[in-house]
Amino acid sequence: MSSLMKGTAILTIGLFLSKLLGLVYIFPFYAIVGEENIGLYNYAYIPYNIMLSIAIAGLPIAVSKFVSKYNALGDYDAGRRLVKTGALFMTLTGIVAFIIMNLLAEPIANIVIADDEQAFSVQQITDVIQWVSYALIVVPFMSLVRGYFQGYGHYLPTSVSQLIEQIVRIVFLLGGAFLVVNVFEGDKITAINVSVFAAFIGALGGLATLFYFWKKLRPEIKAVQVVAPKQHQLPYSEMYKEIFKYSVPVVFVGLGSSLFQLVDMLTFNRAMIAGGEPADVTDTYFTMLNLLTQKIVMIPVVLATGFSMAIIPTVTKFFTEGNLRSVHGAIDKTYQILLFITVPASIGIAILAEDLYHFFFEYSEMGTQVLSHYAPLAILFGLFSVTAAILQGVDYQKWVIFSLLIGLFVKTILNTPLIKLLSVDGAILATAIGYIFTIVINMFVISKVTNYKMKVARRRILLILLLTIFMSIAVSLTHLVLTAIAPADTKLMALMYAVVCAGMGMVVYGAISYKLGLAQLLLGEKLTKVMRKLRLVK
Repeated sequence: MSSLMKGTAILTIGLFLSKLLGLVYIFPFYAIVGEENIGLYNYAYIPYNIMLSIAIAGLPIAVSKFVSKYNALGDYDAGRRLVKTGALFMTLTGIVAFIIMNLLAEPIANIVIADDEQAFSVQQITDVIQWVSYALIVVPFMSLVRGYFQGYGHYLPTSVSQLIEQIVRIVFLLGGAFLVVNVFEGDKITAINVSVFAAFIGALGGLATLFYFWKKLRPEIKAVQVVAPKQHQLPYSEMYKEIFKYSVPVVFVGLGSSLFQLVDMLTFNRAMIAGGEPADVTDTYFTMLNLLTQKIVMIPVVLATGFSMAIIPTVTKFFTEGNLRSVHGAIDKTYQILLFITVPASIGIAILAEDLYHFFFEYSEMGTQVLSHYAPLAILFGLFSVTAAILQGVDYQKWVIFSLLIGLFVKTILNTPLIKLLSVDGAILATAIGYIFTIVINMFVISKVTNYKMKVARRRILLILLLTIFMSIAVSLTHLVLTAIAPADTKLMALMYAVVCAGMGMVVYGAISYKLGLAQLLLGEKLTKVMRKLRLVK
C-alpha cells in the first residue's frame, strides 16, 4: 500500500470511529437528561460547530498541503516557520472566537426564543452557548499541530488524537451529567451545562495526545529540517495567503450541515408558532428534527462515506495524471458504493422508525413521523459529502462554495413558508430541496470538468432502487406479522422487532445483490472470501 493510501486509510478509520462515537453517545445522554431538556444541548452545539469551523478554517488540511508541498521542494524551513508563527496566531484566533461567541450568545438566544411559553428561557440558552465556547480556545492550535504532522506524512497523531478527544469528551459528558442528576441530585439544566463544557475537556485530551506524539516524532522531523538563508525564505504574507487559499473551501464543506441547521435554529420556532403550533412544543419538535432523528439517520451516512471517501485520493491521482478513463471509473464506483449502502439503509430506517425511535429514546408518534420523513435525507447528505470531496480532488473547490451558498439560499427562502404550511415536514422538505440544488450543481461541474457521463452508474443505481423495493416489501411484511402477533410496547420488544426486520431486509438485499454480482463488484472480491469463511457460499 502506498504511503498516501495508507495515510488516507488511517485518517478515514480514525474519523469514522470518532464520528460513530459522536453519534451513539446521544442515546445514553438522552436517558439521563430526558427529552424535555436535551434540546438545550442542541441549541449550544449548532452555533459552536459553526464558530469552530471558522476558527479552525480548514487548518489541518491546509497546513498539511502547505508543509508537504514545501518539504517536497526541499524548503523544510517554510513549515517550521509556519508552525512557530501559526501557534501564536491560532491561539489568538481561539481566544477571539471564544470572546465573539460569548458576546453573540444572548443575541442568538433572543432570536431562538420567540415566545415566553417555550421550554427554555433566553438566559438558559445564553448560558449553555457560553459554557461550550471554552473549547474554542484550545481547538484551533490543536488543528495546526495535526496539519503539521500530516505534512510530514504522519497521519497517526491526527487519527489517535481525534479518537482520544472524542472518548474523553463523551466520558466527561456522560459521567458529569450522571453525577449531577443522580448523585448530587442537581438540576438537569446544570447537567446540560456540564455536558457542553465536556468539549473543552475533550480538546485538552486531544492536545495531550498530540504532545505525546510531538515528543516522540520531534527528533525525526528535526533531523530533516534545514534552516534556509533569509534571502530565500518565503515571505509570511505569501505563506498565509497560500494557507487561506487552501482552507476556505474546506471550511464551507465542513460547515454545510451546521449552516442548514442554523437556518432551522433561527427560523423554526417563530415559523411554527406563526403556523398555529403551541409554543410549548416547538423546542421539542426542533430537538427531534435536528438532534435526535439526525443522530440515527447519520449512522449509515458515516459508514457509506467512509467506504466511498477512501476512493477520493484515487480520483485526485488519476486526474492529475490526465487519466480520465480511470477518473470516470473511480467516480462511478464512489457513487455506487455510497448509494448501495445509504438507499436501503435510509428506507429501512423510515419503515422501522417507530421501533427505532422507541428503543433509542421513547415511544412518540411525532418522533416516529419526523424520523420516518427525515430518513431519506441520508442519501442527500452522503451525495453532498462525496460530490464536494470529488470537486476538491480535481481542484475545483470554488464551486463547492458556490453550490453550498445556492443550497443555503434556497433553504432560507423556503423554510419559513413551508414550516407554516407543513409544520416540521416543511423544514425537512426545505432541507431536501436545498441539498438537491447543491448536489445537482456539484454533479454538473464534475461532469463538465472530467467529461464524466453517468451511463454505467445510472443502470446500477436503477438496480439498487429495484433491490431496495424488494427489501422494503420484505421488511414491511415481517414487521406486519410481528406486530400482529404482539405490539412492541416495551423498549426490548422494539429492539427485537427492529433487529429481526432489519436482518430480514439485509438477507433479502444482500442475497439478491450477491446473486447478481453487484455486491462483489462494488465491495470487492474480498467479500466472497469473507462469505466463504462464514460458509454462506461455496
